Amino acid sequence: MATNGNMSQEFAPVLAAMATMREGQREQKMAAHEFLERFQKSIDAWKVTVGILQSQAESDVKLFAATTLRGKITYDLQQLPNDAVPSLREQLLQLLKLYATGARPIRTQLCVCLAILAIQMTGWKDVVQMVVSTLGSDADSHVCILDFLKVLPEEVTEGRKINLTEEELSQRTQELLGDNAGSVVQLLVSYAQSSPSAATNPQLLEVITSWLREVPVGDVVSSPLLNIIFSALDDERSFEAATDCLCAIFRETRDVDESLATIQYLLPRVIAQRPRISLAAQKEDIDLLKGVTRVFAEAGECWVILIAREPESFRPLVEAILECAERDIDRDTVGLTFNFWYELKQYIVLERYIQSRLQYVDIYQNLVNVTIKQLEYPSPDGSNDLDLFDGDKEAEEKFREFRHHMGDVLKDCCEVMGVTDCLTKVLERLELWMGTYASQATAEKVPQWQLLEAPIFSMRAMGRMIDKEEDIIVPQIIPLLVQIPSHEKLRFATIMALGRYTEWTSNHPEFLGPQFTYIVSSFEDDSKEIIRAAAMAMKFFCTDCKHQLGSQIIALQTFYDQTLDKLPDVSQEELTEGVASVVAVQRPEQIYELMKLYCDPLMKRLMAMANTAVGKEDKTAIADRLQLITLFVQLVTPFVEPGQENPAVKYCQEIFPVLSTILDSFIDFVPICERICRIWRYMVISYRTAMSPLLPSMANTLAVGFATSKQGCFLWATGAILREFSEDREHVDENTTHAIYAFFEEQSKTTLRMMSSLAPKDLPDVIEDFYRLLLDALLFYSPRLIQSEIFEPIFQAAISSLTLEQRDPLSAVLHYIRDVIAYGGNNPPSSTNIPNSPASQQAVQQLLLANGESLTKSIMAGMMITFPNDCFTEGSGALLGLFEILPQQTAAWVDKTVRLLPPGTVTTAQNDRLLTSIRACLADGQDSKQVRRLLQDYTNTYRRRNVAPRDGLGDLTTRRFNWGG
Repeated sequence: MATNGNMSQEFAPVLAAMATMREGQREQKMAAHEFLERFQKSIDAWKVTVGILQSQAESDVKLFAATTLRGKITYDLQQLPNDAVPSLREQLLQLLKLYATGARPIRTQLCVCLAILAIQMTGWKDVVQMVVSTLGSDADSHVCILDFLKVLPEEVTEGRKINLTEEELSQRTQELLGDNAGSVVQLLVSYAQSSPSAATNPQLLEVITSWLREVPVGDVVSSPLLNIIFSALDDERSFEAATDCLCAIFRETRDVDESLATIQYLLPRVIAQRPRISLAAQKEDIDLLKGVTRVFAEAGECWVILIAREPESFRPLVEAILECAERDIDRDTVGLTFNFWYELKQYIVLERYIQSRLQYVDIYQNLVNVTIKQLEYPSPDGSNDLDLFDGDKEAEEKFREFRHHMGDVLKDCCEVMGVTDCLTKVLERLELWMGTYASQATAEKVPQWQLLEAPIFSMRAMGRMIDKEEDIIVPQIIPLLVQIPSHEKLRFATIMALGRYTEWTSNHPEFLGPQFTYIVSSFEDDSKEIIRAAAMAMKFFCTDCKHQLGSQIIALQTFYDQTLDKLPDVSQEELTEGVASVVAVQRPEQIYELMKLYCDPLMKRLMAMANTAVGKEDKTAIADRLQLITLFVQLVTPFVEPGQENPAVKYCQEIFPVLSTILDSFIDFVPICERICRIWRYMVISYRTAMSPLLPSMANTLAVGFATSKQGCFLWATGAILREFSEDREHVDENTTHAIYAFFEEQSKTTLRMMSSLAPKDLPDVIEDFYRLLLDALLFYSPRLIQSEIFEPIFQAAISSLTLEQRDPLSAVLHYIRDVIAYGGNNPPSSTNIPNSPASQQAVQQLLLANGESLTKSIMAGMMITFPNDCFTEGSGALLGLFEILPQQTAAWVDKTVRLLPPGTVTTAQNDRLLTSIRACLADGQDSKQVRRLLQDYTNTYRRRNVAPRDGLGDLTTRRFNWGG
């Protein structure tokens, strides 16, 4: 090994690569990165990392070596001979002594290394005792011992990364933690009593926190450690660690009935900390207030059931939490109490806790006051009344998010107090402002507008809690709101509040007129934010008050036509959704004329835009405008007796040629293709079999469009036709279903031709839409599809597509594969109750026998190397299906697959253990889900060891392996 600066040639390449990572060019850094990644998984890394740690290398190189060594011990211990493992343990102990006074990050990594090694060395029974005795009793060794004691429980908890069985891990957990809990407590007490500085050492408190899951919490509370923890709150350096420790203690008492004696002992000690709240406020010490709030709020959340059961005993704790919220002037800590108020509300609204609810109602009344006060915008420092955050957009966004969370607290208060009482507080503040400041308001300036805006916002937040029958407070508030002085923030808040009360307004139509006028007039405002709010509110008014607005249907169209082009895209959609909702509830005999009235101007605009569109921006504008037509098709769905002409379909027939012409003109522009396909898809979904007259033209256009553009949206629209005109639908004749299925087959053949000429990575969207379409085909036309000539090519194309690495297309393909496999048994997914026929079962089983080996290989390769995390369940589900249909054959395929893995990545013993376990499950007739778990554990272990990047260099490029065979 190298010492005194004489670097060993064995690790010179690593040093050179690390130097390149710091100072090299981009290409050189990439090469160094790849070298270091290979090095981390190599056998040589064992010797080299220890050598670096014993050398005089740079600190970052040593940290990399320590982190690499951790990964080696976690994943690669099988690379070492059994007789070399005790030697490794001795090396780690000596390195810990060497780094006792060194950099803590390196020392921590070494402690983790030793802890992970201890978990795997199942014959090492005296772990804690050996570490303590080896490191010694001087002050420097205490640091190492505390570091090791802190990480040991944490690493045992993460033991699933290590290749031990559940039984072995459970036994090792008891040996390392359970059997040592008592001695560790005594060790910590002894250390804490050794000196005043030791008693306030944050490391000590961190160790206590780490062991709390293993040490019975009562043992800690009844030991001298509790006094040490509370005393540490008085020391600035240990305050945060003591706070964490107390919160961990509270969490261990969540089972309140089992921990009742412990909680009764802790409660007075916790309440005795209440003076710290006022102290923190006086000193304006935010960190102190945060810590104290955490202590009270965490105790409240953990003991909430006792708070509901015993209000007399626990009310002081609730009052302390309320005081924390009251004292927070910068909105930094009040959020820590939000979950407590929600949890307590969940209990005291129950009938069995009605008496507790009465005793806490005054606290919730005060909480409403606190909340409304906290909702106030800050007062501006300068003359700009609207730039309240000095241009700090992050602070402004944080405040907006905070307000919405505060709104949730107000909803909790409504459930406890009743909505009327909560709204009464809003009314009182509105009336107070009106009486004090309204006369001083001018067009240029509104005094103390924050005092008015906050209760309006709170009213908005409570909107969903309001009963439509409420007739005490809301009728008093609504007339006040429409008289609010002109001010951007106030008008925005008022519009948003009114938009939340539209359901109430629909039940009180006498209040509709003034509100509707107020919203309509807001579209003339110069503020874009107000216009957006008005469009959203208009959507809600039209949706909820659509029956009351029927008499305004013509005037509403005039307003819509004049206003639409002034709005941003999102607001155009919201306004369109609103007016379409009003059209939708008119009499069926009016629908055709109303569709023409509202949509013809949109179609004329579209044709004009299409005639002049040149660049991307112009084409995108067409796509956005097409979305408005979709909204009318989605929402305007009149009821018409079967056999009668649907007026909406009559209008669709008129605009179909125009849409087809636009499509032909912009077939190379994906957004327009997608939007037109979306319109047609919703025509089918909305009007179902009434669309029969349009089907031939639509099917032809979809087929030509797909062949020309190669865009998956045409398949997406095809899926809607396949579903709505399936064989099990009423009023669909056999000729129609035959034609629809023939149309589907042509689309499938076109797709297969595409997939045969392009790699899957070049067709991810088409593959996703194709296999989602196939899910419908399999569901509604399974006998035809399974017996068809395209069934096997489609399945083989699905297997080829498993090389994709994008979640959505992979998920669609795997879902299809799972459904196909299910048709090889008795319970496949089906749209009817007709049993799966023997012919279909036999055809699918033959398909699986012919393609099962390549399928198994592709799925396991994906689970071990390429699949995104979200696809593991689908992949293992497909393997599970194979085991259920063809258990012995699938076991053989798995055996062949794992034998193809590159040498050194997995041992023969591990492969043999996997196959032995699988065959044992099959022989015993166990639930095949056990096989699924075995495969998931195997592939997860392989991925972590050989593919996933190791720590130490950040996100490394995922390694790829060439599969044999």
